[in-house]
Parts: sequence; C-alpha cells; structure tokens
Amino acid sequence: MRRVFVPLALLVTPLLSACAAQQVAEPGYAAPVSLPSGPPKLIVAISVDQYSADLFAQYRSHYRFGLARLQQGAVFPSGFQSHAATETCPGHSTLLTGDHPARTGIIANTWYEPGGPRGTKPIYCAEDDRNPDSTARNPVVSAYHLKVPTLGEYMKAADPRSRNVAVSAKDRAVMMMGGHTIDAAYWWKGAGFVTLAGRDLAPSAVAENAVVTTTLKTGAPALAAPAWCQSADHAVALGKKGNTGQFRFALPAVGSEANAPDFFRISPRMDGATVDLAERLVDEMGLGKGGAPDILSVSLSATDYIGHATGTEGVEMCIQMAELDKNIGRLLDHLDAAGIDYMVVLSADHGGLDTPERLDEQALPRAVRVDPALTPDALSKAVAAKTGIKVDGPLLLAEAVFGDFYVNRAVPAAQRPAVIQALVATVKANPQVAAVFTAEELAKTPMPTGNPQDWTLKDRARASFDPARSGDVVILLDRAIVPIPEPMPGAYIATHGSAWDYDRRVPMLFWRKGLPAFEQPQPVETVDIAPTLAAILGLTLPDGTFDGRCLDLDGGSGNTCAK
Repeated sequence: MRRVFVPLALLVTPLLSACAAQQVAEPGYAAPVSLPSGPPKLIVAISVDQYSADLFAQYRSHYRFGLARLQQGAVFPSGFQSHAATETCPGHSTLLTGDHPARTGIIANTWYEPGGPRGTKPIYCAEDDRNPDSTARNPVVSAYHLKVPTLGEYMKAADPRSRNVAVSAKDRAVMMMGGHTIDAAYWWKGAGFVTLAGRDLAPSAVAENAVVTTTLKTGAPALAAPAWCQSADHAVALGKKGNTGQFRFALPAVGSEANAPDFFRISPRMDGATVDLAERLVDEMGLGKGGAPDILSVSLSATDYIGHATGTEGVEMCIQMAELDKNIGRLLDHLDAAGIDYMVVLSADHGGLDTPERLDEQALPRAVRVDPALTPDALSKAVAAKTGIKVDGPLLLAEAVFGDFYVNRAVPAAQRPAVIQALVATVKANPQVAAVFTAEELAKTPMPTGNPQDWTLKDRARASFDPARSGDVVILLDRAIVPIPEPMPGAYIATHGSAWDYDRRVPMLFWRKGLPAFEQPQPVETVDIAPTLAAILGLTLPDGTFDGRCLDLDGGSGNTCAK
C-alpha cells in the first residue's frame, strides 16, 4: 500500500472529475425474459477496490444506473474474501483464479524472503524480482509470483482466439486478474496509463492519456453531493492532524498545485478515466466480436483511494458511490450500443473500516488506533530486549502492524525459536491482538471448508498461508483496531487488512441480458466466481482446478453448472 500525501489545505476544497462527471442516461434494457443460450461473447469482470458488503447494503437503494442494473441479475450480498490477508493483491488474486491465497501464492501486497537475494528488502506481489532493475517501490510489473492461471488464461488455452484484457489504476489488480498471458494490460502511473515493459501504448491508451493531460492542465470543478449525502456532510476532527468529511474532489490545475495527479487519482475521476480506457479498448480491439469469447477485467480503484484518504462514511465516499454507479452504467451502455452479448460479474478485493474518530461518533467507541508498541520497529526492540539477541538491521521484518512477521536471517538458526517465542509472548500480552499463529502451527492446520462466515481466525489465517512465502509469525489484530497509529489526512486515515467480516464480506453480482433475477443471502466465496464463469463459457477443466464451486445462476429449475 503506497502512501501519498495530499496537502491538507486542499482537502477542504470541494472537488469533481471531468471524466466521471458525464451525464449517464438510465439504462434502457428490456426486462429479463429467458436465460440466454450459449456462452456470452464477452466476460466483463469488474472489481471495485474496497467495496465492502456494508457499502453495498448502505447505498444500494440509491443506485440508478450500472449498479441498479446489476441488481436485476443474480445477487449474492454476502460474498467472502475468506482469507485473513484482506489486501488488494491477495483479494484480486482470488477473483478470476478460483483459488485462495494459500494456493495463488499471493499472501499479501508485499512479503519478505529473508534468506533470499532481497534479504531485508520487501518483495512486491506484482513484480518480477528476478530482474535486477525491479524493486518493491518501483517494480518491473509482472504476474511472476501468481502461482495459478486466471480465467482469461484458461480461455486462451481452450481457444487462442480469445483476448484477455485488463485495465485498472493499480498494476497489481491488472496482473492478478489478467495473469501471465495477457493481450492488453494498462494501469496508472504518475499522470497517465502505462503498460508492460517492452510494449508500446495502443492508440486507445495514447488518446486517453491526452484527455487526462488536458484535464490535469485545466483542473476540474467540485462535485455537488447528492441530496442523500447530506447526513454525511460534516467535518470529523482527526485529533491535531486536521479534519475529514467535507472534501469535494475539486481538481487544481497542474500549474497551481504540484500534486494535481494525486488529486486526480484520489477521486471519482480515476474510475472515470479507467472506464474511458476500457471503452476505447473494447472498440479498438473489437472485444466481444471475435471468433471466441473474450474477457475484459476492469478494476476500479477510486473507492479504495478515497476510503484510505478520507474514510468510508463521509460525504466523500457518498459522492464516490454516486459516481461509481454512473461510471459502471456508462460502461454497460457502451457495450449495449456496440451490440455485444456480454456477461458481467462485479465483486471486490476486500472491504474496509472507517476512521475510528468517526466510528466513535457513530456508536462504535471500541474502534481505536493501534498501539504504537505493535509497530515492527517497536516489537523488534522489545524482542531484542527480552532475548538479548541483536543483529545489524531490524530483528523483525514486516510491512505493517499486522500480518506476516519474519525473523531476520542474520539471527543464527539456533536462536530463531527464542525470537519467535518472545515475539508471540509479547504480542499475546497486548489486548489489541486477537490471535497469533506461528508458521509451524499454520502448516499443520488443514485448509478450511464449509461456510466461510463460520471459519475460525486460524482457518482464515490458513487460507492466506503459503509455507514458502508467509512469515514466521502471523499477527491478527482485534476487531475495530485500525492499524494506523497516527492519521495522515488526505493520504492514510483508514484502511483494511483484518480478518474481520467488515474486510472479508463483499458483494457478488452477476448480470446478463435475459438472466433471471434472484437474490441469495447465504454466504458464498469470491473463489466461486471463476468456476461459475468457466461453466457458463463451457470450459472443460479437471476436477480440483478451483478451490471454489460453481454457482447455479439459472434462478429456476435449470442449472448453469450442469456439464
């Protein structure tokens, strides 16, 4: 997770994107009458980053465009990213592989290999660290670390005419949804979209970047909040650090504000530009009109950026929910106008928790910021003091105050058990810690089955555990502990990553013209998406290919999972 600091003075200025501000007409599609026969010509897989089931439930009655249409299909309001490591890369890795992170190998956004070439430096989930030019902060982007194929790769293996295309603001979303064999891959970097090393930008990307450049030069006006956002429209104090809750996404011109590209990114306009590029790629590549089904993965990142920077319950998120609905509607309308037979699935990589300062105002006083004693640096010092073991550099390697902790391999092998024992004892004594597991414990734990809502914390941690990549110790914080010791307004005040259901539960929506509508409230898993789509596409894959199961989307006596 990269932190970007936006000047606080501009966070009280109202805001809106030229890209996302387009007027979107109500969709004019006919009511479903019968289940379509044969596979669709295009799969559209939409991931809304940090779109929790809670946000979906809170705003679903206000949607009028794309998200209203998707609610007229098969609705699963309790989808689960079942694992404990509810971050962007692990979550995206489940969506189109059908596998948990324990199998995809994507255990976190970053991890360590203390005995490997990187040593005490982290490895990024979407980089090829074999390349000496790659670092976790400036990666040579690749799906190298993804251990399993994606749906697009299965489609191309079945028929090489299938195109596998992915676009997002985030490189890791593109790589985890597209996979290793990808025909077009675009993500945001700096002030425009880029692609894989060695590839030229397609005309569609060049054109979209030109539009973005113009918008950045001129700036864009603020967006008025819909009337239903009124109750969220008030400032919330973040201690002495400033306020949140009244930002309007006004875009300053580049000449007046050096951070204008970050204002673009942390706003609904980022989703607008992503949808614009997706539409251009559809037209340029003729997606959905070839000799075999194609797949277009679109990961919309603005909800995540806004959630981190301003929280999930302020007027900023309320505005984003309205703009997200319009942007998705615009994409679907574009596909309709192109006459494409397409099927949509929408889900999310994880949910999120609001800033504790606002949660305290909204009947959750137990929500607090994490104890600084749990930071990796503080724990390294505490364990060194307990054991008397010291090394050059940190004793413990970790990227956050939760998740995977690694013992520096500069510690002699005979002393590592003492370090692990001291670490476990130290964190167990902290009331903000819900559970601590060693790698040895998790390796002996069978993969969980059954209802993901009922999984124990150990089950959830096991679903994220890869013995080759996971830490020596895995730490899970208690419910409503926000793992940010000090808020940074405009950059990082709220987050996700816990093993609790506000981070695990996400909506799963399937829609195709003619698909009968139904809603199933019982829990399902995001690993069920790939086998469900594979069945609809008629792909023949061996038993055991997926961790997930096929969901029957017929809604009646038929069965879309039947072979």
